[in-house]
Amino acid sequence: MAHATTSPENLSKVFKAYDVRGIVGEQLDEDLARAAGAAYVEVLGADAIVVGFDMRPSSPSLAGAFADGATNAGADVTMIGLASTDQLYFASGHLELPGAMFTASHNPAAYNGIKLCRSFAQPVGMESGLAEIRDRVAAGTPVASGGRVGSIGSHDVLQAYAAHLLALAPVKGRTLKVVVDAGNGMAGHTAPAVFDRLAGQVEMVPMYFELDGTFPNHEANPIEPANLVDLQKRVISERADIGLAFDGDADRCFLVDERGELVSPSTLTALIAARELAKEPGATVIHNLITSRAVPEIVEELGGTPVRTRVGHSYIKATMAETDAIFGGEHSGHFYFRDFWRADSGMLAALHAMAALAEADVPLSDLLASYERYPLSGEINSTVADQAAVLAELESTWGAREGVSIDKLDGLSVTHADWAFNVRASNTEPLLRLNAEGKDEPTMARVRDEVLATIRGER
Repeated sequence: MAHATTSPENLSKVFKAYDVRGIVGEQLDEDLARAAGAAYVEVLGADAIVVGFDMRPSSPSLAGAFADGATNAGADVTMIGLASTDQLYFASGHLELPGAMFTASHNPAAYNGIKLCRSFAQPVGMESGLAEIRDRVAAGTPVASGGRVGSIGSHDVLQAYAAHLLALAPVKGRTLKVVVDAGNGMAGHTAPAVFDRLAGQVEMVPMYFELDGTFPNHEANPIEPANLVDLQKRVISERADIGLAFDGDADRCFLVDERGELVSPSTLTALIAARELAKEPGATVIHNLITSRAVPEIVEELGGTPVRTRVGHSYIKATMAETDAIFGGEHSGHFYFRDFWRADSGMLAALHAMAALAEADVPLSDLLASYERYPLSGEINSTVADQAAVLAELESTWGAREGVSIDKLDGLSVTHADWAFNVRASNTEPLLRLNAEGKDEPTMARVRDEVLATIRGER
């Protein structure tokens, strides 16, 4: 029928740059999942895969349909059950299998999706297999008949995942009180397994650990400050040392310090970079172009090599592979580790922060002070009809100023000794995204406001 989820029109909407994502029942259903499972196996030429799913009500049935499609295409399927996305990446690396994770990450309850990877958590994006999978589903290519039908089995990797993370970032030193806001997402599943191994070292205060894909307390999207308010209050009331907030599939982590203040992901990137460079002096560290300039400065000061990349996990992971980088950080709260198959893990980033804090004799705010060099605007989104025209106007206006350099690696980046900003167009919405920083708060505010006035047609 015309509105079938496997129609080319619908598939063009739900197959995104890095994953599949859509409204359950309307854009994503078991028919699409089943066809995607078969196409995924055929495009990758896989004879075995691993599948996990999050706490959304639709996830088990969608994952089951995907597994059916995969077995019909001849692959054996290992189901790991409820999992965070980084737990699925662990399974892909640990079991040496391609993997599929059913999650819509931080999206609202009506959504679900599929994140795909090759063996050892190598990404499958639009330029690395996802387009072929989409086209095969759209063509309705029948699964080869008469071939082998695979089997479906199960394997619990949760404890092995927890042990692996703690081997990479052991927490030793003073005892810590840690508030963890799982947002009713998958950190409610993974955090107990990790923190149980830290009994006596860490006192955990859980918030919203009940797995509930309707998100009854707040959206599991910690990049939005409103979703961190409960955690900030609880850290203060508990007199905790640190607060951790995870998104729905727990691949991103955000920090709150002992004062209840939000910690910039750029600051956490710099802290983890310092820790990784201590283990491997001179190593390469990746940072995307909207992280603070403090990140490459600190990496260079510590003898490392900073490499700048576009926003997006496929770019980060590709650049990490090319440069053999030890670590990569994004300002969106994604942190990538060479020792974790170059995949991102919110929990591993959290453990690095806790390990650094346990080894220090100062509060988190003091520990991080040297990594917080420049005031940041945070990402500011504006609806803009003609994005290209606004970017051209900004380039013309700011490019003519003295001491300014411009590059277009991703959107428009304008850099000066005292300030910098980047303006990028959204891939999926009519938005321009601004990130600005300055040598001090007034400088940052002046640049931010002047750029915003142009973006919003107020000058």
